[in-house]
Amino acid sequence: MTPRVAEFRRLHEAGCFVMPNPWDIGSARILVGLGFPALATTSAGLAWSLGRRDNEISLEVSLAHLRAIAACVELPVNADFEDGFATDPAGVAANVTAAAATGVAGVSIEDSTGNAAAPLYDFTLAVERIKAARRAIDDGGSGVLLTGRSEGFIAGRPDLAETIARLVAYAEAGADCLYAPGVRSLDGIAAIVRAVAPKPVNVLVSSDFTTVAQLAEIGVRRISVGGALARAAWTGFLGAAKEIAGPGTFTALGRTISVPELNGLFGTTGRHDAC
Repeated sequence: MTPRVAEFRRLHEAGCFVMPNPWDIGSARILVGLGFPALATTSAGLAWSLGRRDNEISLEVSLAHLRAIAACVELPVNADFEDGFATDPAGVAANVTAAAATGVAGVSIEDSTGNAAAPLYDFTLAVERIKAARRAIDDGGSGVLLTGRSEGFIAGRPDLAETIARLVAYAEAGADCLYAPGVRSLDGIAAIVRAVAPKPVNVLVSSDFTTVAQLAEIGVRRISVGGALARAAWTGFLGAAKEIAGPGTFTALGRTISVPELNGLFGTTGRHDAC
């Protein structure tokens, strides 16, 4: 087990921490400088940076991205590994093995299919997929932390009882951390925390519906923001670009951070830094 994996596991033992989601090396380094204890990748943020929609990146692109981010920061990095880039458990296991070898400290596997008619994997298959990911990590000996995600609330099946049943099953199948993106009710989140205790719960905060203090109070251990920081960056970019393209004014550019300030945030990485 590497020191970063050990530290990532320690962070899940007590308290509540925020794990923001950079989408490239620059945003990752900025977040490191702000003092966050861990980072997570965002499949959406990566896809948008490549001119693609979310869930349109390949396994190879995802693995290369994980290697790049993990190599360029010293913090633990959790991998947003979508559905494992495979349907069958054997495929999930093989791909999780590859992800664990990139230098990440954690990997998340979700149960969404991308099929609107059947948005979630069949319950039994979904559990077998988590079991396969667990075996792959154990067989590899990396100690990488496994997060089981149930996507009903963002995939068109916002059923709290079903979501809890799936998360409990994923916990029993070997997931170290449980995650149901899209649940915004504090009562619902608290119910998830109670159902899977003592295993830790991750909550996605992509708008201003809560605070770190409120989530910590109900027992949430980990908070991530998904593609929200990337969306914030794109919002600023689009606002400025539309102003230039439309009225032909540049007021938005007058509100940006200066070049010296931005350079200062990246420190002295060196002109020929490999990252």
